[in-house]
Amino acid sequence: MSEYDLSICIPARNEMFLAKTVENILENIEGNTEIIVGLDGAWAKPPIKADPRVTILYYGESVGQRCLTNRCVSLSTAKYVIKTDAHCSFDKGFDRKMLEAYEELPDGDNVTMVSTMRNLHAFDWVCKKCGNRWYQGRTPEHCCNDKQGKTKNDKCDSKEFKKDMKWIGKQSPQSNFYRFDKTMHFQYWKAFEKREEGKGNLCESLSLQGSFFMITRKKYWELDICEENFGSWGQQGVEVAMKTWMSGGRVVVNRNTWYAHMFRTQGGDFGFPYPQSGKQVGKAREYSRKLFERDGWTGAKIKFKDILKKFAPVPDWEVPKDSRKGIIYYTDNQLRLKIAKRVQKQLKEVGLPITSASLKPMDFGKNIHVKLDRCYLTMFKQILQALKHSENEIVYFCEHDVLYHPSHFDFTPPKKDVWYYNVNVYKVNCTTGHAVRTDDCRQVSGICVYRDLAIKHYTKRIELLENKQTELDFKFFNEDHKDHVELDKEFNSYIRKQGFEPGTHNRSERIDNSTSETWSSKECNVDIRHEKNLTSTKWRKEDFRNQKFTKGWKETDSIPYWGKVIID
Repeated sequence: MSEYDLSICIPARNEMFLAKTVENILENIEGNTEIIVGLDGAWAKPPIKADPRVTILYYGESVGQRCLTNRCVSLSTAKYVIKTDAHCSFDKGFDRKMLEAYEELPDGDNVTMVSTMRNLHAFDWVCKKCGNRWYQGRTPEHCCNDKQGKTKNDKCDSKEFKKDMKWIGKQSPQSNFYRFDKTMHFQYWKAFEKREEGKGNLCESLSLQGSFFMITRKKYWELDICEENFGSWGQQGVEVAMKTWMSGGRVVVNRNTWYAHMFRTQGGDFGFPYPQSGKQVGKAREYSRKLFERDGWTGAKIKFKDILKKFAPVPDWEVPKDSRKGIIYYTDNQLRLKIAKRVQKQLKEVGLPITSASLKPMDFGKNIHVKLDRCYLTMFKQILQALKHSENEIVYFCEHDVLYHPSHFDFTPPKKDVWYYNVNVYKVNCTTGHAVRTDDCRQVSGICVYRDLAIKHYTKRIELLENKQTELDFKFFNEDHKDHVELDKEFNSYIRKQGFEPGTHNRSERIDNSTSETWSSKECNVDIRHEKNLTSTKWRKEDFRNQKFTKGWKETDSIPYWGKVIID
């Protein structure tokens, strides 16, 4: 059994603030936490104070940041490990807050977690002669008279300066979300905070900043999280994030706590402690492209493009469409032109291939003209014809009077034998703009399914209906049953007994044993209700015979994303 719950690993090379970083961690940890420091080619100056919670691993010759991090983690027996830089300060109880967040997440063992990142104000330079002070940076050559240390003080000729330690995690700026550009270069993503996914205390991020991350020790080794083929350093944020996401895990930002990182971009004695070269940077980025963008990593369960799609739109990246996906569209061509054109325009903008089945010839995707009269059976035959002529493995059922938000098409069905229904849908009266919704509205217009399953279902459904129709025709012609209306009612009743929505009805008469599940798109779809809908609409809770179908009932005149929808 491990002595510690968490090991904080610090790879360090010629780090002037290493001792202060360790001291700050010891002051702020509240959990059962240890520190493992790796010294890469030099002893710490000033030295790290002895503490039973601190282990020091020393190498006389530099082995590189990634290798050293791996060797630090190899000394840990804790469930969780943190890798952090040697020039950081931390929130009080940050270790406890990170561990508590892992306990809160149901998939915690598959999560790589970061916290809010602040900028570390480590020290000020102070002129020993005149007392002027300015913000941290490389050792000054002259006295400065501005706070940023950019303007020479011509009234002071001092050459002696001292550091006044501050060690403050600045309130601003604070960073939570990160990405990378098409060269795999790290980028901040401040705009993501304005998106719905960027709200809350535990949020997902596409990438991370490599100065701090937490992961289970088991997952660290399983994902080869500091792969030495990258070189000593560089691309760590991209590597850790992409290996997490593409293996089926998640990168989560814990905004309940923070760490502060000191950025050393001025060179000299205030620069990066490892040798830097454009060649090494380019090599690491090209290796990232090979592993991730080109799907060369053998540990991947999810493709790189699907990660980008999850976070789309991502600046600099044009997310490719999933070639397996397509739309089937069916219409009776009796819809008001204004509604039909608006729906078709919306579907064209999605960019997926469209196969349409219509009762009149039309120029919309690949069109199949079904020469039949409007009825339930005809609709099923239109669906089957569209399915058979589609060339896509995954299909979305799209009806002529539903406005589909682009996020509807982001969903990919995980199982090939299950019908999936998007339940994020409002029904709107196109004349008044009044709209209603419930939590579990499963309807054919919201289906996403593998095409093979759908073809088998609708082939069987049509066969059963045609057999029933033959039976009723026999009654009409051979049993002196002259009431067409009664026979039509019996036929429609038979259809309703089977249920319109595949996989949703637990009845002996249903078509097959397939099941259904639901998903909810980021933004809702809008089911436009008009005078020629094939099915009726319930506008009041009281209209439902079974009140269980009114769960989450909501009425509004302004639909999220769409606003007020009136098409007169």
